[in-house]
Amino acid sequence: MNLQDLKSGQKTFVDVRTPEEYAGGHVPGAINIPLDEIQKRLDEFKDMPKPVVAYCRSGARSGMATSMLKGAGVQDVINGGGISDVMQQIK
Repeated sequence: MNLQDLKSGQKTFVDVRTPEEYAGGHVPGAINIPLDEIQKRLDEFKDMPKPVVAYCRSGARSGMATSMLKGAGVQDVINGGGISDVMQQIK
């Protein structure tokens, strides 16, 4: 599945940047769960509509988040990359 497949249908965008970065602009409807909070908020991810699309500024933090979530048993997770990549794909 790629981001083009996400234009319609159920999904959850999760912005793993800091609250300050999120406040500066984010994908419409995205939830802000900073990378350093993921481990303590795993239950929230398990209840989210799938797939979960994680994104950040460049794709590095979202890649780490995706690995962490998959390791914790949340399998339907996609690394969306950077915010500009996601915004371009969902237009």
